[in-house]
Amino acid sequence: MRSLIFGCIIFLFLSACNNAEQASLPGVENVLTPEYGDTFIEASIGDASTLLPVLASDSASSDINGLLYNGLVRYDKDLVIEGELAESWEVSADNLTITFRLRKNVVWHDGTPFTSADVKFNYQLYVDPKTPTAYAEAFRQVTSVEAPDPYTFIVRYEKPYAPALISWGMPVHPKHLLEGQDVTKSALARNPVGTGPFKLVEWQSGEKIVLESNPEYFEGQPYIKRIVYRIIPDQATQFLELQTGSLDFMGLSPLQFDRQTETPAFRRLYNKYRYLNFGYTYLGYNLRRPLFQDKRVRQALSYAINKQELIDGVLLGYGAAATGPYKPDTWVYNPQVPKYDYNPEKAKALLAEAGWIDSNGDGVLEKDGQEFSFVIVTNQGNDLRSKTGEIIQRRFKNIGIEVNLRVIEWATFLKEFINPGNFDATILGWTGGPEPDQYNIWHSSKTGPRELNFIGFENTEIDQLLEKGRRVFDQQQRKAYYDRFQQILAEEQPYTFLYIPEALPAVSKRFRGVEPAPAGIRYNFHNEWFVPQSEQKYAR
Repeated sequence: MRSLIFGCIIFLFLSACNNAEQASLPGVENVLTPEYGDTFIEASIGDASTLLPVLASDSASSDINGLLYNGLVRYDKDLVIEGELAESWEVSADNLTITFRLRKNVVWHDGTPFTSADVKFNYQLYVDPKTPTAYAEAFRQVTSVEAPDPYTFIVRYEKPYAPALISWGMPVHPKHLLEGQDVTKSALARNPVGTGPFKLVEWQSGEKIVLESNPEYFEGQPYIKRIVYRIIPDQATQFLELQTGSLDFMGLSPLQFDRQTETPAFRRLYNKYRYLNFGYTYLGYNLRRPLFQDKRVRQALSYAINKQELIDGVLLGYGAAATGPYKPDTWVYNPQVPKYDYNPEKAKALLAEAGWIDSNGDGVLEKDGQEFSFVIVTNQGNDLRSKTGEIIQRRFKNIGIEVNLRVIEWATFLKEFINPGNFDATILGWTGGPEPDQYNIWHSSKTGPRELNFIGFENTEIDQLLEKGRRVFDQQQRKAYYDRFQQILAEEQPYTFLYIPEALPAVSKRFRGVEPAPAGIRYNFHNEWFVPQSEQKYAR
């Protein structure tokens, strides 16, 4: 759930529930009484980088942090904002002040009471120029904060800010352990102390991370006793572990979902679900490289890619074509933007117009003595991205462009390629949510080190639209701004927006309380999932 909050603010399920495929246990789900115990085991392709949310920008860290920490608010199963550390709030008539009433029964994992002083400190931590975080933007909209008593927190804005309320869903850090410390050197990165439903008990780098349920959690101790994240960088190996029953959860590939799990043995062990994600996969171009600075070149590359081929060949039909950062079944989606249907002749014409021709007949385009050749990088452990890259590589070759594909281990990929901007092009994905604000990814002020506009996209009108879109609350007016935003992105093609994959999770049938909803299936993991005593596999 915290990943979804992160997605709404920075960058990871609205459709769906009616097309969920679930092999259920008829008549059992509604009569069993939840029981405590058992262990939930899942795999991650990469290790966490830090368990301090303010510094974490990778999904592995964010997923775990979502179980260790809380924000003031969160989305419920229907994607409606509800209280988490805040039990209620009031928004002033001019939309410039929010007054939060905090819960009084919350303690940090070390037993220290949680108060409004922690929330005030958290705000100061995120906006501190010395804090290297990608999440400061929402808090920079704040003009002042006040903690008049331990359970009241007041925040004021100079201008209306549409994402204001959900921005306070960011995880809160402990003042008593971080105040006066250099957050980049804090021991809490490896030994976190949050208020969340689970606590860290073990972290063996590159092997596993173990959490245990928090008996003092303010919403009640989770029924699941323990969570084990096993670091397994290869999805094929993960799937072998799943088939033996060694994993309790896995996001299946389309091939696995469609063809490799339709067996009596698998159906006996697991339920399967499917729903359209908020996230999308893209081919992003490093706009600091001269090769990609002509938009005709970027448009040509988009015309050279057959998106339906990717959806059919990579996703096996479990997905939809992407035309921008929003998925088709949301209010903000603009269906009128230019579409880049597969058209290699159009691609060649645009490249020729931009000066790229095959002057020596060797099959590779040249301009000013330079061959059109570049490298696409993507991360190890995601077969869909690597297969997508292989297909794109072949399509580009057909129009005279030489492409090499490099698949790199996740931590190295971030540290040596993405964060320092050391790449030509990359296949990656963003996970979003109901809030359409895309400031952190597309505004020209967000192109610095470790920020999210790492391709270096700059467009004055885009900047203005993003600034206007976050200042109005009327949905129709916001849509007009974001419609134009999508139109410009479609024309500029800083990314080739490829596809929106469906989520295809498999969950062990031992676990009850799994209920598909607009928020996906993990929204209630911490307080409703359980295993009946008679089916528990691991010691209490």
